[in-house]
Amino acid sequence: MDLALNGHVALVVGGAGYIGSAVVDRLRAEGATALSAGRNGGDVVMDAADDGSVASAVAGVVAEHGRLDALIITAAPAAQTLDPALSNDPADVLAAVDGKAMTFLRAANAVLPIMREAGYGRVVGIAGQSALVTGDVRGSIRNAALIIAAENLADACAGTGVTVNVVNPGRVTDEPSADVQPGRGGESSPAQIADLIAFLVSPLAAAVSGESIAVGHRVRGVTHL
Repeated sequence: MDLALNGHVALVVGGAGYIGSAVVDRLRAEGATALSAGRNGGDVVMDAADDGSVASAVAGVVAEHGRLDALIITAAPAAQTLDPALSNDPADVLAAVDGKAMTFLRAANAVLPIMREAGYGRVVGIAGQSALVTGDVRGSIRNAALIIAAENLADACAGTGVTVNVVNPGRVTDEPSADVQPGRGGESSPAQIADLIAFLVSPLAAAVSGESIAVGHRVRGVTHL
């Protein structure tokens, strides 16, 4: 299927990471100009924790390419790098929210005025399925906050040609199992996540906005309205 992304410009925040690099590769395969953004370099230098750095990076992309059609935010500290002993610690929870949900919001806020003016744009964030289960206050809140922020932005953009969506992976691995255990989300690979993101940022997904879409399988045994 042709996703009609040829000539589109996409900025992938965290594009050098495990998921982000797969997204960059997938979008380039579709003919898009996919730019990797990160604190330590890439196609675009961006410190997503700094408003000025984000604004400068976005302005640079638009100045060079004349457009910005899609923003994908994959940057966040991996769950396995977080100290489980601090999962309920208020300071650590706040830092985790800033590192994930506020990174998403900061980057989205920088591109949405440009996209609204153009009458077209796609924003996609990544929020793990720990938003749906208990056991880790930090993980639940940082992912739930991103989802809620995205839904608010999607509503604010309704009717403008700009969509905002979230992809919800469970465990991400190069060789995902088809088995889904009760109380757990299904496994998915970076390539599978990238396939879904490529569709969401294409013109074909114009009717999809404000959604949180599981990849692999949503947590088995949990009702999500």
